[in-house]
Amino acid sequence: MIEVINGGNVASAKGFLAGGTFAGLKTQEEGTLDLGILASESPAAVAGTFSTNRIESPSVTLSRQRANSGLARGVVANSGCANCCVGPQGLVDAREITALAADHIGVSPEEMLVCSTGMIGVELPMALVRQNIGNIKLTETGGRDFAKSIMTTDSRPKDIAISVDIDGSKVTMGGAAKGIGMVHPNMATMLCFVATDASVEEGYLREALRAAVDVSFNMIDVDGDQSTNDTVLVLANGASGGRTIEAGTEAASAFQEGLTYVCIALAKELVRDGEGAQRLVEVEVAGAVAVSDARVAAREIASSLLVKAMVHGRDPNWGRIMMALGKSGVELEEPKIDIFINDIHIVHEGVAIPYFKDAVISAMSVPEVRFRVALNMGDASATAWGCDLTEEYVTFNSAYST
Repeated sequence: MIEVINGGNVASAKGFLAGGTFAGLKTQEEGTLDLGILASESPAAVAGTFSTNRIESPSVTLSRQRANSGLARGVVANSGCANCCVGPQGLVDAREITALAADHIGVSPEEMLVCSTGMIGVELPMALVRQNIGNIKLTETGGRDFAKSIMTTDSRPKDIAISVDIDGSKVTMGGAAKGIGMVHPNMATMLCFVATDASVEEGYLREALRAAVDVSFNMIDVDGDQSTNDTVLVLANGASGGRTIEAGTEAASAFQEGLTYVCIALAKELVRDGEGAQRLVEVEVAGAVAVSDARVAAREIASSLLVKAMVHGRDPNWGRIMMALGKSGVELEEPKIDIFINDIHIVHEGVAIPYFKDAVISAMSVPEVRFRVALNMGDASATAWGCDLTEEYVTFNSAYST
């Protein structure tokens, strides 16, 4: 059974400390925190998923390499600078910032990972990092500050913590995420961190994270663009004292359920806070011949600019949903398709059925708009999440660097 912890955050699990500080990487108007550390008091199993963009931040490169060891003590993260497209200096700076963080908490630099987010093409201001990283106070209650330190255009920090019973032991998982623009992940989202006091076998931890990411961060869209810095990391330090969780056990099923819950909750918060967004869009595709088809179709609809604009205008133009569905290339038969908007049945067997248009417009005026598309071809289903496309998104991103 999963229980959400009121006020919980990424440092809620036993044996984790976190904190953040203002180092001057962003202006005061953008926020007061821009450098943070999440650390485990003991060595932790680590797994990660990373950007598949062919242009990659050296921070991603270094973290990917170090995550392959299967063990880590923590991660240092900065906002305001992506540390990307800056030549060889990017890797030099990524190594130095992990060394500075490691020295601050008293561990080896090779045990620290790094994540960066912000403007591409700008070098990390390492003088500011050196001067201020020592100001980070790592505490058991510092998870919210860490969540604030990774924000860029986010309007609010995004964090969660849950407890779940596994093999008779109470396990805690906490998470923090950021990223409300340049979000159309092919593995993860901008940045996400999950910390748990469960003891998890390293190979299974990687497997569990991939499975959770596939149904959460890989199923969201804000604007169709994929970041150069996408990273999801999970750290498991075993401080809860339970037996090590391995694949194929009942404990593994319970752990997977908890990890997936955290990832979906954070993923939905990212699109809910999408740049300029006013509505969350949930797209369920049911009755597909395969889960892969359902996922492709749901994501295609959620990421369609015309569907997003339709939601913003509260226009029940279901033809756009049908267009996006057909563009996905999945197996379908037009005369079998049914479409629902917030539970109002508007298309049956591929054609419109009588409905009161004003009622659908009213139904689309709520903060969450749900599309259900029934292919009626099989038993597979999947859900994707997106947001509407507003004038504010265009205005904001037309002057992002100025």
